[in-house]
Amino acid sequence: MEAVTAPEVASGPTLKVKEASPADAEEPQTSPRQGASSPIPQLLAPLEEQPKIWLPRALRQTYIRKVGDTVNLRIPFQGKPKPRATWTHNSCALDASRVSVRNGEQDSILFIREAQRADSGRYQLSVQLGGLEATATIDILVIERPGPPQSIKLVDVWDSNATLEWTPPQDTGNAALLGYTVQKADTKSGLWFTVLERYHRTSFTVSNLIIGNSYAFRVFAENQCGLSETAPITADLAHIQKAVTVYKTKGFAQRDFSEAPKFTQPLVNCTTVTGYDTHLFCCVRASPKPKIVWLKNNMDIQGNPKYRALTHLGICSLEIRKPGPFDGGIYTCKAVNPLGEASVDCRVDVTSKG
Repeated sequence: MEAVTAPEVASGPTLKVKEASPADAEEPQTSPRQGASSPIPQLLAPLEEQPKIWLPRALRQTYIRKVGDTVNLRIPFQGKPKPRATWTHNSCALDASRVSVRNGEQDSILFIREAQRADSGRYQLSVQLGGLEATATIDILVIERPGPPQSIKLVDVWDSNATLEWTPPQDTGNAALLGYTVQKADTKSGLWFTVLERYHRTSFTVSNLIIGNSYAFRVFAENQCGLSETAPITADLAHIQKAVTVYKTKGFAQRDFSEAPKFTQPLVNCTTVTGYDTHLFCCVRASPKPKIVWLKNNMDIQGNPKYRALTHLGICSLEIRKPGPFDGGIYTCKAVNPLGEASVDCRVDVTSKG
């Protein structure tokens, strides 16, 4: 605590005169300057203790409270006999309907049940004793949430960015602003997300917005008590549109895949047994699709129920159903298209079961 003392005031000695008694007359005491019958003066020490105020360390700087909080200040002091303690608010008398004071033997208590902004100001405690006085001042600041920014508008929208501007609030809540909080919400979800906090300027560009969405924005003011209770919302929505992209395709030279028939897998000579079905296979590549002709000993066997020919994805097959001794010979597969023809052949031998 800090001791606040009054300046020392010089006080003269207190004199007390004592009359002589008959016994004193019988034994007179004389001095060179005073006769035997003169009264004897005595010097008495003063009994008063100078007034002092012990100001708590927490009250040496501005005492900040929120609206509705209780203010309860106890200020110790000293002095003998009990000094007279008085309070003033901004050099005026206290409002007894709002502020109550209790003075004790060694302290004074200032009490406000629910502080309001009007209770802010400089409070002075004066302790008086005789001609001496000690004073102490306390600065009290009662604050509340600030008002919202007066307006907000959408200035410009380009690509995935939106520029905002707003004006400061008229009421800062009796405290300095710590900054602004900017939030965004897309029309699809309707949820608000904070973009930045404690921003000190009154314009900002929101970036990285999602293409195809529409956004609304709002701004809160903030001081030591917190954010403003309400926030203005932009009247216009920021539509983040997709950029029109024109694709220019390069000229494509169509490749000619036409080719004459060519066998990639030839027929293979085989030996079969009488009465057992036999299959012949070969592969051909050609464009356009070729016509496949099967020959036996250079004779066309197309349409003969003894044989079944199939062609799928360039794979040519010939089934010889239950061949007999006379089904052996040279089998030829011929592929023909407008660009040419090609053929492969093989020998098939048919043996008896024995």
